[in-house]
Order: sequence, then structure tokens, then C-alpha cells
Amino acid sequence: MEIFWDTVKDFLFLSLFLIIAIILKSKIKFFQRFLIPTAIIGGFIGLILGSEVLKLIKLSPDNLGKLVYHLMAIGFIALALKDRKGSRNRDNVNTGFAIVSTYLAQGIIGFIVSLVLAYTIFPNLFPPFGLLLPLGFAQGPGQAYSIGSSWEEIGLINGGNIGLSIATIGFLWAIIFGIPLLNYLVRKKKRLGLDIDDQAGKKTINNIDEKHTGTVPKKMFIDNLTIQLVLIGVVYLLTYFTLKGVSILLEPLGTYGNTVANMLWGFHFIVATMIAILVRIILNILKRKNWLHINYPDNYILQRVSASSFDYMIVAAISAISIITFRENWIPITIITTLGGLFTIIYAIYISKRVYKSYVLEHIVALYGMWTGTITTGVALLREIDPDSKSNVAENIVIGSAVALPLGVPLMFILGLAVTGHSANKPILYLYSLLIFIAYLAVLLFILLRRRKKLSKQ
Repeated sequence: MEIFWDTVKDFLFLSLFLIIAIILKSKIKFFQRFLIPTAIIGGFIGLILGSEVLKLIKLSPDNLGKLVYHLMAIGFIALALKDRKGSRNRDNVNTGFAIVSTYLAQGIIGFIVSLVLAYTIFPNLFPPFGLLLPLGFAQGPGQAYSIGSSWEEIGLINGGNIGLSIATIGFLWAIIFGIPLLNYLVRKKKRLGLDIDDQAGKKTINNIDEKHTGTVPKKMFIDNLTIQLVLIGVVYLLTYFTLKGVSILLEPLGTYGNTVANMLWGFHFIVATMIAILVRIILNILKRKNWLHINYPDNYILQRVSASSFDYMIVAAISAISIITFRENWIPITIITTLGGLFTIIYAIYISKRVYKSYVLEHIVALYGMWTGTITTGVALLREIDPDSKSNVAENIVIGSAVALPLGVPLMFILGLAVTGHSANKPILYLYSLLIFIAYLAVLLFILLRRRKKLSKQ
């Protein structure tokens, strides 16, 4: 009967790692002082106790990788199904442009570095290797593992685990360098030109404490949580069939079609989020026309499902890291992540000072945390200087992420072009991809800075 436990055993161990992390964080001042998220502590506990270090607990990297893949999508579906009132804050749109520009800038740096390494001292290196930098840093472990795994079929050995390694180093940049950066900026606020009157646009928000937005009548004999899981499950099922259908349509395109199809399966969470947004819009229309009398999606429960999914995803991602794989690739990984980390610090300061009129310091800290980790790490750093959520920054990074979604869709096809350069043995495609990345970044920065200039005149 033990075979029945195989599919859930690793998930149960993740719960064990989390409870140990909760106890440690409540007792050890170091973890509290340095704002280390509980899920990250749990992930390193899993890495130490698991098959890579102490070997006390046997974990399946394959099962953990699948958990990372699916929890990523579930978390984003839950967020997308939430009911949000239309925001009039124009900084939300600016943040969306800034987020995608960061993907592009990190991708350009990582791609250039990996191409230089591949054509000099590491001739066996997978040339698009560096494109995992924005996937691991700015988009998190789920995306890095998903895309890295899809590249294994065309030559990137242990791609999924390499993606997890880059994402974990991103978390370390967020914490180890984020806290000193925060303290330095606070001390040097005036000298760096960050001492701005923040009264403009000031408002109190509580993004963390969601309210219930829907209640299912008791006569339906079904729990509110069940309804939310049903909605998420239906959206995810639609995602599967959409990806399956698009993959069939891309088959006639040969190598490029196959590469893009694999990329789409890797970007499954974007497809899932778009479908969830569409479902949310349809539900809103039905409600307005009075064809639907019950508001089924519940913001409070959906937020809890999303947060839990991301917590477990982070624990699984760090626990699944293969130290052997990292050791085999530590030089290119270290070079790319170090340059990426240093660049992200500079870029977060540059963008925030030029784009935001208020809460500049708060935006720097939150965006840096998000661009090296996840929204969770960004908010954790933000809370250190904005404990009462008096700024609009948390709202900006959450809604800005939704704005960034359609802007980021073209990146799937650009990445597909770059990877096709390797699978089809056409290195010229590397150059084309790099030029498109640079052109797209230039367009986004032009629009972003022009928008800010127009708003500053109003």
C-alpha cells in the first residue's frame, strides 16, 4: 500500500520543512532581522535534509519539479480570478512597462555573456544559457524550471535544475544584498535625490488583508473553498487544451514551430493567467446583466490559495536544486548572476528615480526585491520602510504585473527564435534575437520615460 503515498509524499515533506521554518523564524532573531521569507528558509531546510546534503529524507527532484511547474500556474490563476476595481493610478501602467523592460535588459545581459562564454572559454555551453537570467531572477523559480526543462530536449543538460539554481541565487541577491541596499538608501536618501515630498498620491492600502467578495448560499451545499478550487481547475483544464491545440497548429512550422510550442508549454502560466482574466471578464458581464446572481470568485480565499501555492513552490524549488548540476556549471552561473544582480541594483534605482514622482525610495526597494526574487520578497523589503502600507507601491507591483502580461507575450516568440538558432544550427538567429531584444527595450523605455514626462507636466 505504500505505493499510494508516492505521489503525495514529497508534498507532505514540504509541509514538514515549512513548519520547521516557521518555528525557526519565530525563535531566531537573525531570520526576523534580515526579512528572510519563511518559504525560503523552508527551501534551504529541504535542500540540507534532502538527497543532496545530509540525505536524511529521500526527495524526488522530478516530483518536486512538477510541483513547481503546476503551483506556479495555480498561484497566478488564483490572482487573475480576483475581482479588482479599475485603478486610476497611472503608476500601475508605468510599473508594467518597467517590469517588462527589466526582463529585456536582464535577458540582453545574460544572452551576451553566455554567447561570449560559448564562443571563447566554454565551447560546450548552450549559447542561449544566459536567457535563463530574467526567467530565474525577474520571473521566479517556477518559470525558470519550466523553460529550462523545455530546453533539455534541444541540448541544455539539466536545464530545469540550472533554472532553479539561478532563481535561488536571485533570492540570495534579494536578501543578502537587498537589506544593505535598503539601509544604505535610507541613510543617503537626500544625497541620492530620493528625498521627495511623498504627499502626492498618498493613500492607505492594505493589499495583504483581502475581504470576502463572494458567498455561496448554503442551499447549494458546497463550500466556498470548493468553488474557488473548481474555478481554478476549470481554467487550468482550458489552459491544457489551449496549449494542446496551439501545439498541433504549430507543427507545420517544423523546427521553429516545435521550439515555440515547447516554449508555450513552459510559459503555461501566462496562458493560464490570460484565460483566467477572460473568465473573470465573462463573470463580470454576466453579473452586470443580472444573468448571474452569485459572485462565485472570493477574493479572500483566492488570495490565500495563491499565497499558499507560491510558498510551497518556493520551498519545492530550493529543495529540488542539484548541487552536482550547480557544481558542473558554477562558473557561467556565477558570472551571469553576479552581473545580473549588480545590474538590477543600478537599474532599479535608475528607473525609479526617473519614472515615479512619489515614493521613489519605496519603489526602488520593492522593485529590486521583485526583480531578483518574487513579489513576496519585494513586499517583504517594502514593509521594512513602509510597515503601515501607507504608500501605493504594493498596489503598483501587483497590478503592474498584470499590465506587464500582454507586453511580455512577444518575449515567448523572441526566446523561441533564439533557441531555434541552436536547434537548427543557425547562429545568425542569435544576432537577430539580440537585436530584437534591444529594439523592444528601446521602444519600451521611450514610451515609459515619455509617459512620465507628460505626467510630470500635468
